[in-house]
Amino acid sequence: MVTQAQSPNIYLLVPIALIAALLGTAVIRGPSLVSPAGMGSAIIVAAPLILATYSLMVLAVAGRGTIDLAVGPLLAFINVVVVKLSTLEILVSPIATFIVAVGLGMLYQLAFALVVIYVRVQPIIVSLSGFLALTGINLVILQRPGGIAPSFMQDWGAGTTIFSPVLLILVLATLGWYLFTATTFYSNLKMTGYDERAAWTSGVKTDVVRVGAHLIAGIYVGLGAICYTALISSGDPTQGQNMTLTAVTALVLGGVALSGGRGGVTGALLGAVSLWLIGYVLATFNFGAIQAFITQMIYGLILVASLLLTLLVPFLGRYLSFVSPWSVFLLLGFVVVGIMLQVSTIDFYNEAGSTVVQQNLAERYFLIEPARAVGEGLAMTRVQLLALLTCLAAVSFTVAARLMNSESARRQMGLFQYLFIVSLLLALFMIIAIRPERAIMG
Repeated sequence: MVTQAQSPNIYLLVPIALIAALLGTAVIRGPSLVSPAGMGSAIIVAAPLILATYSLMVLAVAGRGTIDLAVGPLLAFINVVVVKLSTLEILVSPIATFIVAVGLGMLYQLAFALVVIYVRVQPIIVSLSGFLALTGINLVILQRPGGIAPSFMQDWGAGTTIFSPVLLILVLATLGWYLFTATTFYSNLKMTGYDERAAWTSGVKTDVVRVGAHLIAGIYVGLGAICYTALISSGDPTQGQNMTLTAVTALVLGGVALSGGRGGVTGALLGAVSLWLIGYVLATFNFGAIQAFITQMIYGLILVASLLLTLLVPFLGRYLSFVSPWSVFLLLGFVVVGIMLQVSTIDFYNEAGSTVVQQNLAERYFLIEPARAVGEGLAMTRVQLLALLTCLAAVSFTVAARLMNSESARRQMGLFQYLFIVSLLLALFMIIAIRPERAIMG
């Protein structure tokens, strides 16, 4: 039996706690995030980073310290090629656009794999060479930001609603990885990353596995380039460098082992969303001309802190073996969703919606108001309604905790936990979508 201290999921405690703190802060600092437009914009902006982190995650799991530092310039390369071909009216079909984007990503990663495997050049040397070469090639193709994205994706980056083609790409990419984990190839990939010599002696064709990992990474970076093109609706050859640093930081923060054999989209997703939230929260502060410097400095500090925490997690896991990352996720999820619901319905619970901004923090976000009847036909005060909802939440959490306790020996969440989390997210989206714009007081 695998104990909690030995489970790789213990590494998710850090990104789970960080993302909860950041999301709560982001909602309070920028309440516009809790709206269909705010959520939609967040998904579109974060999608390229998430997919770039997925690409790095696949290579990291394959082992040998394979971290493609050229993932940012490669994403920008695919972006400028697609935009250049679209501007010349050579690329107009959605299917052709996806084939070109994904195909370019796979071709580059195939060349990367062949050089590392058969020429036997160290991955770090190949990735640095690719970084420098692609940075220059991007500027040759497109000297400055400009051009026109394919016409079919002109409205993809509008961000006026939660559900968009970019969200669909992100969901399918994530589900694709979970389906991939059910295959024998994935088992061979993890075995190769953990101990390549043992995998080879066990009959695993390690070279084929590595080539397959690079091809999958190419698919993810191609999809990331599509989302990035939809975000800016043009081409930009200069943004690859920042994308690389951010994606590597998100990878480490998500608990993915750079030495190989451990990692998945759950950690990569949490790490990427955390990095996006850091940028969002910092944007709510005014640092003036040094805004970019402060952001990059914090990314670097987080990278160093994440590496240190990664080294400490096995030691701390001996004393935190009773803590389940998924229990922490659900518990902090209740808190964060409560903050989001409070922020999204503040106008309804305030007597004068126009004076919300002038209230202090306690009055604005913590329901410190006298009890009064809610609505005309509801014979229940606000305090009574809050007490009822609290009791229902406590009962739901107790049931969830009991079911999680029965599955505590498993390495992953059971079906109930997934359905429970999905129902919470759907309820949140529905409340945000139908929230009243202004309170109607009698």
